[in-house]
Amino acid sequence: MKEATGLLAREKGRAFVLAGGTDLLVRLRTGFIEPDLIVDIKRITATRSIDVRSNGFRIGAAVTGAELNEHAKLTKAWPGVVEAANLIGSKQVQGRCTMTGNLCNASPAADSVPALMAAAAKVVIVGPKGKRTIPVEQVPVAPGKTSLKKGEIIESILLPKRPPRSGDAYLRFIPRTEMDIAVVGAAVSVTLDAKGMCTDARVALGAVAPTVVLVPEAAKALIGTKMDKAALDALAAACSAACRPIDDKRGTSEFRIKVAGVLARRAAQIARKRAGGK
Repeated sequence: MKEATGLLAREKGRAFVLAGGTDLLVRLRTGFIEPDLIVDIKRITATRSIDVRSNGFRIGAAVTGAELNEHAKLTKAWPGVVEAANLIGSKQVQGRCTMTGNLCNASPAADSVPALMAAAAKVVIVGPKGKRTIPVEQVPVAPGKTSLKKGEIIESILLPKRPPRSGDAYLRFIPRTEMDIAVVGAAVSVTLDAKGMCTDARVALGAVAPTVVLVPEAAKALIGTKMDKAALDALAAACSAACRPIDDKRGTSEFRIKVAGVLARRAAQIARKRAGGK
């Protein structure tokens, strides 16, 4: 990683990182970008493993979607995160694409990013000045732009250990049945107590603003409730209110605002069920 960050830091032209390459190579071959340097990190040991730790999971930056899906402990602990990552592209793409690449692509419609935000995931960034760790929500700053500084690479994603009676879920709306970009995406993670009361929650939305957004007001609507109809109504209203979408050929802003609330409600119900709620 030190060598890779050094190459990026010294390059005076346009430099890009290659992990899965499912976005980079398409942009390269269509002439959208003309790199002066490409740094391939997919064989660096630190980027290639999923490590189970006492405080959660460490997922290397070059771990593929297919590898995530095959990891039994990870899929059991964070099914919503793995399901979101598995929505990226086709079966063939899953053999190469990475969650870190999906994050660094900085698309507002990225599927794995809302799920990572709802999971309170963090990233470990390596650069010329050493390592730093920041929440996932601090990485994308605008469409196609991240907060990474020159020479910096995300080495891994950190997912926290799940508390008992916790669950998460991610849902999206697309015009087709599969292999499409989200018109709206919604991720919810909740923790319940022994009586089914929601004690903690995080909610994130994709494709409804310039970046994927956390919605604290939606989480507050669930905490302290049994996630009944009134709480879910408040959740949906908070999600719709948080939207700042655009109109395009794939969906109007009015449609996206409505669907954000609908998907968040459904995702919350799935997360509640997975947490052991009724």
